Amino acid sequence: MSFPWANQYEPQNGFMKWMDERLPLPRLVYNAVGAGYPVPRNFNYMYNFGVLAGFFLMLQIVTGVILAMHYAADATVAFGKVEHIMRDVNWGWLMRYTHANGAAFFFAVIYLHIFRGFYYGSYKAPREMVWLLGVAIFLLMMATGFMGYVLPWGQMSFWAAQVITGLFEAIPLIGAPLKTWLLGGFAPDDAALNRFYSLHFLLPFVILGVVILHVWALHIPGSSNPTGVEVKSESDTVPFHPYYTAKDGFALGVVLLIFAATVFFAPNALGHPDNYIEANPMSTPALIVPEWYFYPFYAILRAFTFDFILPAKLWGVLAMFSSILIWFFLPWLDKSPVRSGNYRPLFRIFFWVLMADLAALFYLGGAHAEEPYIMLSQIATAYYFLHFLVILPIVSSIEKPLPLPYSITESVLGEDKNAKLGQSAGSAA
Repeated sequence: MSFPWANQYEPQNGFMKWMDERLPLPRLVYNAVGAGYPVPRNFNYMYNFGVLAGFFLMLQIVTGVILAMHYAADATVAFGKVEHIMRDVNWGWLMRYTHANGAAFFFAVIYLHIFRGFYYGSYKAPREMVWLLGVAIFLLMMATGFMGYVLPWGQMSFWAAQVITGLFEAIPLIGAPLKTWLLGGFAPDDAALNRFYSLHFLLPFVILGVVILHVWALHIPGSSNPTGVEVKSESDTVPFHPYYTAKDGFALGVVLLIFAATVFFAPNALGHPDNYIEANPMSTPALIVPEWYFYPFYAILRAFTFDFILPAKLWGVLAMFSSILIWFFLPWLDKSPVRSGNYRPLFRIFFWVLMADLAALFYLGGAHAEEPYIMLSQIATAYYFLHFLVILPIVSSIEKPLPLPYSITESVLGEDKNAKLGQSAGSAA
């Protein structure tokens, strides 16, 4: 969005003027995250998670490149190479623990970023493309995370690869050949490990490219805000720098303290102990689970236990992928003209019910595939789809929203009578 009151970039010395005329990167940065980018003045801390996600993405890329220098995608030595990194490479243990826990923190802040979007209606017009690109980033993250989980070649790595790629066998006719093509053989081995390693290295750079598009798309309509009211005047905004660079810096400092405590004092707390046992195709673990950030979708996959027209396994695969793909249609499923959940009392109730349902799916995805967990997974899965396909469209059509503030400034400082009088005079004229 172009704001007439935005500060314009003006080079301060000869070199910067020369650079600005030939490669205006400083101007680009200034207009993207500097004083040249006005943002709503009422951001709360739920709007810090985008910057945190960007930080953890770069952390994953840097530590991943370093780890790639010492890893070998060979089934006979992969597990030993990870141990070599941990024991013999200078600071290798720090790089490995930072990378492994960084993935968990990356997904955590992305989940919070998505849930904030759910609550504040960040998917609504004119920001549909921002939302669609965000969902695409999440799908790429899932693929990257799964392939990274395989690389240590521990017991859970091997059997997770066996189970997840085995899902393709549920597809009629082409399923078995497709699985063989993906693995490069009939079971996870050298070919699969090489493919997953290559893609795990490549996809973060693809994610970075889509993130750039995501930020670019955001700058066209401008940032949303907790009220859902669009910017009306200069008083509704403040420059991104220094106000929100300071606020983001504080949030980053707090999260880094928690991250450092995890890496140094509980580095294995988020991992699975079976993955410290070398992969053995002849020994099946008692419980095969993915990383914790895949638990909700794993619970949905396992919720289908009986055949109905299609095999239960195929229903599970379709439901698992549909549970994310349905997010692409949110801008059109939620027809309410009001964006923010702060002014939608009925929507707010069902939003928190959805959060409780997702918390249940997180727990159930890591539980044993037995009763009562299977039945609870079926109930939670049914509600998940009911919320998006039935409850959300109905609520958006029948609820009576609360009165919206006239402007962002009013939501921060109180009623802006002069602005309303000015609007009334303008309307009369």
